[in-house]
Amino acid sequence: MIRTLIIILSLISTLTSFAAKVDSLDIPSAVMKKNFRAVVVLPESYAKSKANYPVLYLLHGGYGHFNDWITKTPDKHLIQRLADHYNLIIAMPEGEIFSYYLDSPVNKESQFETYLTKEVISKIDNTYRTIRDRKGRVLTGLSMGGYGSLLLAARHPDLYCAAGSMSGALNPDMQSWKLPPEMAKGIKLEFEKILGPIEQVPDTYATFSVINLADKLKTNGQKLIFDCGVDDFLIEPNRELHRRLVFNQTPHDYSERPGGHSWEYWQNSLPNHILFFQNVLKENGSLSQ
Repeated sequence: MIRTLIIILSLISTLTSFAAKVDSLDIPSAVMKKNFRAVVVLPESYAKSKANYPVLYLLHGGYGHFNDWITKTPDKHLIQRLADHYNLIIAMPEGEIFSYYLDSPVNKESQFETYLTKEVISKIDNTYRTIRDRKGRVLTGLSMGGYGSLLLAARHPDLYCAAGSMSGALNPDMQSWKLPPEMAKGIKLEFEKILGPIEQVPDTYATFSVINLADKLKTNGQKLIFDCGVDDFLIEPNRELHRRLVFNQTPHDYSERPGGHSWEYWQNSLPNHILFFQNVLKENGSLSQ
C-alpha cells in the first residue's frame, strides 16, 4: 500500500513538473523614461544547447500587465509546457493597461510601438541566444494584444515573419463592438487618452485601424492567423478583417469557435497559434535543434 502510494505521488510529481525556466527582467524604456518588467520563458533545451532560438512575443490585453499569461490562464503551466514542446522562447513584455501598443500622438508617455519594436527586441536579443532576424520572430496576443500584434506586424514587416490575434480589438473606432453603453463609454474615454476624441480626429482612428491595414498585410506577405469566439463582443470586427483579406486575396488562417472574451477561450486558442508558427518557422529554417 505504501509502495503504491509512493509510485502514485512520484507520477503526480513527474506530470506536474516542468523543466522550462520562467525568467523575469527589467526592460527600461528610454523613449518613455520608464522602467518596465517582462516575463521570458526558456525551454528546457535552452540550458543544454548553444543554438539560437526563435522568439514568440506574446502580448497581454487591455487593463492587464506583462505577467497575465503566466498568472491568469486556468492552466498555470500552459506557457512553460508550450515553450518546452515547441522549443522556442516566449517573451511577454509590458503594454500597460491601455497603450494599444502604438505610439500615441497625444501622450508622449505612451510610446509602445517604439518600445516593442526597438527597445524590447534589442533587450531580448542581447540577453538570450535568439535568431536575430525576422525569420525567427513571431508575435500574437489577446484582445488589445491581438490588435497590437497585427498592427506591429503590418507596420514592421522587417521584424516579424508571422503574426496572430486572439479576440482582437481591431478597430479603435469601436464600430460594431457589442458592448453595454456604459462600458463602451468608458473604453471610448480610454481611447481618447491615446488618440484624442474621435469626433475631432477621425482620420487618426482610421489610420490606426487594423481593418484598414488589410492591403498592407497583403503587401507584406507575412503569415497570419487570427480567431474569435462566436459569443465575443469583438466578433464583427474580426469577421470584417477576414472579409477584407479574402477580398484582396491575402492568405490567412481565420477561425471562429464557441466561446467569449475569456481566459478559457484564449488558453484553447494559443496552442493553435503556436502550432501555426512552428510550421512557419520550419519553412524558414528557424527551428532550434
